[in-house]
Amino acid sequence: MIDRRDVGSWLEGPGTGPRQYPGQRLGRPAAGPGSVGRPGRRLVALALDWYLCWALAAWLAPQWNQHGLVTLALLFLLNVLLVGAAGHTLGHWVTGLQVQTLDGRPSGFARAVVRSLLLCLLIPPVVFDPDQRGLHDRAADTILVRTR
Repeated sequence: MIDRRDVGSWLEGPGTGPRQYPGQRLGRPAAGPGSVGRPGRRLVALALDWYLCWALAAWLAPQWNQHGLVTLALLFLLNVLLVGAAGHTLGHWVTGLQVQTLDGRPSGFARAVVRSLLLCLLIPPVVFDPDQRGLHDRAADTILVRTR
């Protein structure tokens, strides 16, 4: 008689090895500081940054902000300046996240420009790899990690 546990199933998915977590291939811890920032924190950070930029646009240029382009431009500028200088936006800071290079250094302005430009296109952040790095992070050679 055949034991079904020995045969396995296509429903189980590929591989039977130990379960990997996001960032394991990059040498990041599973949880805590230095681990990959999870989608919930990322969404909260983006929502905080977007709301801040929306409020600034409504205050600074109410007549130009009918289509949200001023808000988007402010989001780009906020990301370039703050990620380039400090490694995080205000939303990242509140949620305990930081943008770093793969070896743990600050991203710098050049990477911040690439990352921010692609972030504003919206498609790259929602398409991500097993390490939960969006296309914008892969193109800029960065990773969003927890700081606390």
